[in-house]
Amino acid sequence: MIKHKILRIYNLLLCYFGEQHWWPGDSKDEVIIGAILTQNTNWRNVERALRNLNRTHSLSLEKIIRMPKQELIDKIRPAGFYNQKAERLQKVAYFFVNNIREDIPQDFRERLLDIKGIGEETADSILLYAYNLPYFVIDAYTRRIFYRLGVWKLNIKYANAQAMFHKYLKKDPMIYNEYHALLVRLAKENCNKRPKCNTCPLQKECQKLMVH
Repeated sequence: MIKHKILRIYNLLLCYFGEQHWWPGDSKDEVIIGAILTQNTNWRNVERALRNLNRTHSLSLEKIIRMPKQELIDKIRPAGFYNQKAERLQKVAYFFVNNIREDIPQDFRERLLDIKGIGEETADSILLYAYNLPYFVIDAYTRRIFYRLGVWKLNIKYANAQAMFHKYLKKDPMIYNEYHALLVRLAKENCNKRPKCNTCPLQKECQKLMVH
Protein backbone atom coordinates (compact mmCIF):
# COMPACT_ATOMS: atom_id res chain seq x y z
CA MET A 1 0.00 0.00 0.00
CA ILE A 2 2.66 2.53 1.06
CA LYS A 3 4.96 1.38 -1.74
CA HIS A 4 2.29 1.94 -4.38
CA LYS A 5 1.42 5.35 -2.93
CA ILE A 6 5.04 6.55 -2.90
CA LEU A 7 5.50 5.43 -6.50
CA ARG A 8 2.16 6.88 -7.59
CA ILE A 9 2.92 10.27 -6.03
CA TYR A 10 6.23 10.42 -7.87
CA ASN A 11 4.63 9.63 -11.22
CA LEU A 12 1.79 12.10 -10.69
CA LEU A 13 4.16 14.93 -9.80
CA LEU A 14 6.53 14.13 -12.64
CA CYS A 15 3.68 14.15 -15.16
CA TYR A 16 2.27 17.39 -13.75
CA PHE A 17 5.43 19.45 -13.19
CA GLY A 18 7.94 17.76 -15.48
CA GLU A 19 11.63 17.27 -14.70
CA GLN A 20 13.07 19.86 -12.31
CA HIS A 21 16.84 19.59 -12.96
CA TRP A 22 17.70 20.39 -9.36
CA TRP A 23 19.82 21.13 -7.07
CA PRO A 24 20.88 24.65 -8.09
CA GLY A 25 24.67 24.61 -8.08
CA ASP A 26 27.43 24.49 -10.66
CA SER A 27 30.05 22.65 -8.60
CA LYS A 28 30.46 20.38 -5.59
CA ASP A 29 31.81 23.29 -3.59
CA GLU A 30 28.79 25.46 -4.39
CA VAL A 31 26.36 22.69 -3.42
CA ILE A 32 28.17 22.07 -0.12
CA ILE A 33 28.27 25.78 0.71
CA GLY A 34 24.62 26.15 -0.28
CA ALA A 35 23.60 23.21 1.91
CA ILE A 36 25.02 25.00 4.96
CA LEU A 37 23.65 28.41 4.06
CA THR A 38 20.11 27.15 3.45
CA GLN A 39 19.67 26.04 7.07
CA ASN A 40 16.76 27.97 8.62
CA THR A 41 16.25 30.30 5.68
CA ASN A 42 14.79 30.37 2.17
CA TRP A 43 16.72 29.84 -1.03
CA ARG A 44 16.38 33.47 -2.19
CA ASN A 45 18.49 34.56 0.78
CA VAL A 46 21.00 31.82 0.05
CA GLU A 47 21.32 33.00 -3.55
CA ARG A 48 22.18 36.51 -2.35
CA ALA A 49 24.92 35.13 -0.11
CA LEU A 50 26.25 32.91 -2.91
CA ARG A 51 26.37 35.90 -5.26
CA ASN A 52 28.41 37.82 -2.68
CA LEU A 53 30.92 34.98 -2.56
CA ASN A 54 30.95 34.55 -6.32
CA ARG A 55 31.56 38.25 -7.00
CA THR A 56 34.90 38.00 -5.19
CA HIS A 57 35.73 34.57 -6.65
CA SER A 58 35.35 33.06 -3.17
CA LEU A 59 32.87 30.32 -3.97
CA SER A 60 35.24 27.49 -3.12
CA LEU A 61 35.99 25.51 0.01
CA GLU A 62 39.70 26.31 -0.05
CA LYS A 63 38.99 30.04 -0.18
CA ILE A 64 36.40 29.71 2.59
CA ILE A 65 39.10 28.20 4.83
CA ARG A 66 41.57 31.03 4.17
CA MET A 67 39.04 33.84 4.42
CA PRO A 68 39.06 35.93 7.62
CA LYS A 69 35.97 35.04 9.61
CA GLN A 70 34.59 38.58 9.69
CA GLU A 71 34.90 38.86 5.91
CA LEU A 72 33.02 35.58 5.52
CA ILE A 73 30.32 36.78 7.92
CA ASP A 74 29.84 39.95 5.87
CA LYS A 75 29.49 38.00 2.62
CA ILE A 76 26.97 35.45 3.90
CA ARG A 77 24.96 37.90 6.01
CA PRO A 78 21.85 37.68 3.73
CA ALA A 79 21.47 33.98 4.65
CA GLY A 80 20.90 34.79 8.32
CA PHE A 81 22.50 33.19 11.40
CA TYR A 82 25.74 34.38 9.81
CA ASN A 83 27.98 33.91 12.86
CA GLN A 84 26.99 30.26 13.25
CA LYS A 85 27.05 29.60 9.53
CA ALA A 86 30.48 31.17 9.07
CA GLU A 87 31.88 28.88 11.74
CA ARG A 88 30.14 25.84 10.25
CA LEU A 89 31.26 26.68 6.74
CA GLN A 90 34.90 26.87 7.75
CA LYS A 91 34.70 23.60 9.70
CA VAL A 92 32.97 21.83 6.81
CA ALA A 93 35.40 23.31 4.29
CA TYR A 94 38.37 22.14 6.37
CA PHE A 95 36.86 18.65 6.60
CA PHE A 96 36.39 18.30 2.85
CA VAL A 97 39.68 19.86 1.79
CA ASN A 98 41.73 17.79 4.23
CA ASN A 99 39.83 14.51 4.34
CA ILE A 100 37.81 13.88 1.18
CA ARG A 101 39.70 13.15 -2.02
CA GLU A 102 38.59 11.09 -5.01
CA ASP A 103 37.87 7.97 -2.94
CA ILE A 104 34.68 8.30 -0.89
CA PRO A 105 35.06 6.77 2.60
CA GLN A 106 32.51 4.15 3.64
CA ASP A 107 31.70 6.14 6.78
CA PHE A 108 31.25 9.40 4.84
CA ARG A 109 27.79 10.14 6.26
CA GLU A 110 28.80 9.35 9.84
CA ARG A 111 31.83 11.62 9.58
CA LEU A 112 29.68 14.45 8.24
CA LEU A 113 27.24 14.04 11.12
CA ASP A 114 30.13 14.31 13.58
CA ILE A 115 30.67 17.93 12.48
CA LYS A 116 28.92 20.36 14.81
CA GLY A 117 25.87 21.89 13.16
CA ILE A 118 25.52 19.23 10.45
CA GLY A 119 22.30 17.29 10.84
CA GLU A 120 20.83 14.49 8.78
CA GLU A 121 19.08 16.72 6.25
CA THR A 122 22.19 18.81 5.56
CA ALA A 123 24.42 15.74 5.37
CA ASP A 124 22.10 13.95 2.97
CA SER A 125 21.74 17.05 0.79
CA ILE A 126 25.52 17.10 0.40
CA LEU A 127 25.72 13.36 -0.24
CA LEU A 128 22.94 13.38 -2.83
CA TYR A 129 23.47 16.64 -4.67
CA ALA A 130 27.23 17.08 -4.45
CA TYR A 131 28.36 13.43 -4.58
CA ASN A 132 25.46 11.72 -6.36
CA LEU A 133 25.06 9.17 -3.56
CA PRO A 134 21.66 7.52 -2.93
CA TYR A 135 20.38 9.24 0.21
CA PHE A 136 16.83 10.56 0.09
CA VAL A 137 16.54 14.00 1.71
CA ILE A 138 13.75 14.42 4.26
CA ASP A 139 13.00 18.09 4.76
CA ALA A 140 10.08 20.02 6.25
CA TYR A 141 8.28 20.01 2.90
CA THR A 142 8.48 16.22 2.60
CA ARG A 143 7.29 15.78 6.18
CA ARG A 144 4.29 18.05 5.62
CA ILE A 145 3.23 16.56 2.29
CA PHE A 146 3.35 12.92 3.33
CA TYR A 147 1.66 13.71 6.64
CA ARG A 148 -1.22 15.28 4.73
CA LEU A 149 -1.27 12.33 2.37
CA GLY A 150 -1.71 10.03 5.37
CA VAL A 151 1.56 8.15 4.90
CA TRP A 152 3.03 8.99 8.31
CA LYS A 153 2.57 11.00 11.49
CA LEU A 154 3.87 14.56 11.57
CA ASN A 155 6.52 13.76 14.19
CA ILE A 156 7.99 10.76 12.36
CA LYS A 157 11.72 10.29 12.94
CA TYR A 158 14.01 11.27 10.08
CA ALA A 159 15.49 7.78 9.73
CA ASN A 160 12.07 6.12 9.61
CA ALA A 161 10.79 8.50 6.93
CA GLN A 162 13.93 8.09 4.85
CA ALA A 163 13.77 4.30 5.19
CA MET A 164 10.42 4.24 3.37
CA PHE A 165 11.89 5.89 0.28
CA HIS A 166 15.00 3.73 0.42
CA LYS A 167 12.85 0.61 0.69
CA TYR A 168 10.29 1.33 -2.00
CA LEU A 169 12.22 3.33 -4.60
CA LYS A 170 14.97 2.12 -6.87
CA LYS A 171 18.31 3.01 -5.28
CA ASP A 172 19.06 5.66 -7.87
CA PRO A 173 20.38 9.15 -6.98
CA MET A 174 18.70 10.62 -10.06
CA ILE A 175 15.29 9.41 -8.89
CA TYR A 176 15.93 10.65 -5.33
CA ASN A 177 17.06 14.00 -6.72
CA GLU A 178 14.05 14.38 -8.99
CA TYR A 179 11.51 13.21 -6.42
CA HIS A 180 12.77 15.60 -3.76
CA ALA A 181 12.80 18.49 -6.23
CA LEU A 182 9.21 17.73 -7.22
CA LEU A 183 8.15 17.73 -3.56
CA VAL A 184 9.80 21.12 -3.07
CA ARG A 185 7.93 22.43 -6.11
CA LEU A 186 4.61 21.08 -4.81
CA ALA A 187 5.21 22.53 -1.34
CA LYS A 188 5.94 25.98 -2.74
CA GLU A 189 3.06 26.09 -5.22
CA ASN A 190 0.31 24.13 -3.46
CA CYS A 191 1.09 22.31 -0.23
CA ASN A 192 2.33 25.20 1.87
CA LYS A 193 1.16 26.19 5.35
CA ARG A 194 -2.03 27.55 3.79
CA PRO A 195 -2.54 24.92 1.09
CA LYS A 196 -4.00 25.68 -2.32
CA CYS A 197 -5.84 22.40 -2.64
CA ASN A 198 -8.06 23.38 -5.58
CA THR A 199 -5.12 23.34 -8.00
CA CYS A 200 -3.10 20.55 -6.36
CA PRO A 201 -2.24 17.57 -8.60
CA LEU A 202 -2.58 15.26 -5.57
CA GLN A 203 -6.16 16.13 -4.61
CA LYS A 204 -7.40 12.56 -5.05
CA GLU A 205 -4.56 11.21 -2.91
CA CYS A 206 -4.85 13.63 0.00
CA GLN A 207 -6.50 12.70 3.30
CA LYS A 208 -6.36 16.24 4.70
CA LEU A 209 -7.87 18.25 1.86
CA MET A 210 -8.16 21.96 2.68
CA VAL A 211 -6.32 21.46 5.97
CA HIS A 212 -5.10 24.59 7.77
